[in-house]
Amino acid sequence: MYQLAFKNNVTGKSLKQDVLVMENLFYDRKISRIFDLKGSLRSRYAQTTGQENDVLLDENLIEALHSSPLYIHEHSKRVLMTAIHSDTMFLADCSVIDYSLLVGLEQSTGELVVGIVDYIRTYTWDKKLESWVKETGLLGGGGKEPTIISPKLYKQRFREAMSRYFHVVADK
Repeated sequence: MYQLAFKNNVTGKSLKQDVLVMENLFYDRKISRIFDLKGSLRSRYAQTTGQENDVLLDENLIEALHSSPLYIHEHSKRVLMTAIHSDTMFLADCSVIDYSLLVGLEQSTGELVVGIVDYIRTYTWDKKLESWVKETGLLGGGGKEPTIISPKLYKQRFREAMSRYFHVVADK
């Protein structure tokens, strides 16, 4: 995270801009399938274009798991879930929501490349209000499950879904 600050010496006006730089997870890799996973099934299906680098979502993954499950070794799942646990604890403590697990399948090696991305939306008072209005059904919210949930609930839903998405293959 960087903050760029500029000051115009002629007008005296200043500008500050926060910039978040994220690692390019897929640098120098030939990724055949990409999934952006949030752990939610609400509007999480993407129509594929057949083009390279289509980004698929949670419902696409669940559909694909029927014919080609994502198997990982027990040790790898333990490492993955420990990292997800630690990262989501940190993000929840910072009141961050709406992050994703970006998953790429490198076909030639059979490796999964994963990382948490998009961790820039905080759970502010307007998000709390939106969630409460939708949950209670006031103002036409209809009493539906809210699309914006608290960092604690987001963390819990995210962890549970990621645990379900990756299956352990038996070791020798």
